[in-house]
Amino acid sequence: MQCKTLLSALLLTVFTATAAIAQDITGTWKSIDDKTGSSKAILTIHQEKNGTYTGKVVKITPRPGYTPRETCIDCPAPYTNKPILGLEVLKDLKKLNSEEYANGRILDPLTGKTYSVKAKLSSNGKRLQLRGYVGVSALERSQTWIREN
Repeated sequence: MQCKTLLSALLLTVFTATAAIAQDITGTWKSIDDKTGSSKAILTIHQEKNGTYTGKVVKITPRPGYTPRETCIDCPAPYTNKPILGLEVLKDLKKLNSEEYANGRILDPLTGKTYSVKAKLSSNGKRLQLRGYVGVSALERSQTWIREN
């Protein structure tokens, strides 16, 4: 009987540890264009020493009928004329709980617009729903990122 209890406790610990790992947004993500539904770029998110999260473009995804820009032409300083590849487009995102993040900033390097951003991680940890907004969050733009394996 003790063996079953010990085994059950061990399995519960492993399951809990696995679930905790799935609830983190660090890793590689594919951004999906909210207007066309096609992939725009591959990004990596990492946690800074201060606990906030930063995301960087690591690959620009080719799309039919679209010639990708190489630099951030219409972007505000310090992003102006910087290469999009390697650009930190997500900054200062803070974890609120196991699924929700807020108070960050996100840059759309194709338009040069910056937005306040909040994000929600799906329960299985495979989708990140980002909502960029200016002023109040009722005036927002949404985008889904899909975790890359």
